[in-house]
Amino acid sequence: MSLKITDECINCDVCEPVCPNEAIYMGEEIYEIDPHLCTECVGHFDQPQCQLFCPVDCIPQDPDHVETSEQLLEKYKMLIAQKSASN
Repeated sequence: MSLKITDECINCDVCEPVCPNEAIYMGEEIYEIDPHLCTECVGHFDQPQCQLFCPVDCIPQDPDHVETSEQLLEKYKMLIAQKSASN
């Protein structure tokens, strides 16, 4: 699954810089997560960094974007390949 940020977000600016896939961005009112870029940190870390550092625990799994661990790993590999190709 991708993750999502709920409206409990306090815009503390902690989650955005720790996201290795640059999936987190400032939305109209709170931070948001691009589900096409979120791998729940699979391939980078053992647990999602945004969840680890969030002081208000407002980053649950997104039931609208269900993915297996294998799918998340494949997405990670695709994102890394895209990043390498653009450099």
